[in-house]
Amino acid sequence: MINVLPDSPLDIIGDVHGESTALERLLFNLGYQPDGYHPQGRKLVFVGDLFDRGPNSPAVLKIVRPIIEAGNGQLVLGNHELNLLRGERKDGNDWFWDEALPRDGKYEPYERLLPPQRNELISFLEQMPLILQRDDIRIVHAAWHDPSLDKLKQAPSIPVAELFTQWDTQVEQSLEEAGLLQQSQKELQQWLHALEDHSQQVPLLKGIGLCDERKQMDNPLRVLSSGFERLATAPFFSSGKWRFASRVKWWDEYQSDIPVVVGHYWRQFQPVDRKALGKGDSYLFSDVEPTHWHGARGNVFCVDFSVGGRFQERSAGKSPGASTKLAALQWPERTLVLDTGERVATGGYGGA
Repeated sequence: MINVLPDSPLDIIGDVHGESTALERLLFNLGYQPDGYHPQGRKLVFVGDLFDRGPNSPAVLKIVRPIIEAGNGQLVLGNHELNLLRGERKDGNDWFWDEALPRDGKYEPYERLLPPQRNELISFLEQMPLILQRDDIRIVHAAWHDPSLDKLKQAPSIPVAELFTQWDTQVEQSLEEAGLLQQSQKELQQWLHALEDHSQQVPLLKGIGLCDERKQMDNPLRVLSSGFERLATAPFFSSGKWRFASRVKWWDEYQSDIPVVVGHYWRQFQPVDRKALGKGDSYLFSDVEPTHWHGARGNVFCVDFSVGGRFQERSAGKSPGASTKLAALQWPERTLVLDTGERVATGGYGGA
């Protein structure tokens, strides 16, 4: 689950989220042939979340899989790939499931995967790592966390979905032993009527918040694929319910000299009204320029520029890409290339 990057220049592509047209344009702008060959010997790296939400996840698979199998690219697993491996039907991944099951109209229209291809996709994803690294660069979907990596290195050689469940079960047991699970269940029972009602006044429910924090932080696969969470200082309403654990800018605690590139966090080139999108938490990049490196050492870069939100642009009658981009970070040049063909030098590296 931890693999080595090739000794070549890299083009590190952010979350694709089923936007196959954007991916095709970006690969063309980067100078790649369909099999991922680049005349200058560059190699592709995908930071995960290839699928879900967008109109054509099967087409993204058809583009990416031959590139990886030809040895011209690599992929780290994101939380959306882990959902598929675990058989979790989640918001935006109806494309993977059987035609007989109802569609989620929010993402219509979209292409579904043919039944014979589902096992092929799972077999393909089971071979992918969670971490890619070499001496000068580290790539993970959401967060670099040395304690989680140490646990991963010591983990048994079993399928990642099985390991995920095993660690989740251990966390549940420890929460029960600490009495936190019982406290959380009591709070849920008391406040069930209000937890999905934005108009309700809900206090900070520490039992729920601490359980959410521990469930996230004590499972290394959750940390690496979806980041840090800690007990919030105040409750907030986001994605349809009151929440008591908030995401943390882990990069402000990262002290290594080795740069890290991630996706996952829905970075924005232009200001967005998060409340209009149903998000009540704070924007993690509010104090960072859109194309700047960030973190305590200025050596972390999020390359996800919210292309997964293009379904919202279509629903609003806007041109896809009006406020969302698919981006690639070129390393070691530290240049950002967009699906529109724009090339932008990144700033703030090393805190400069």
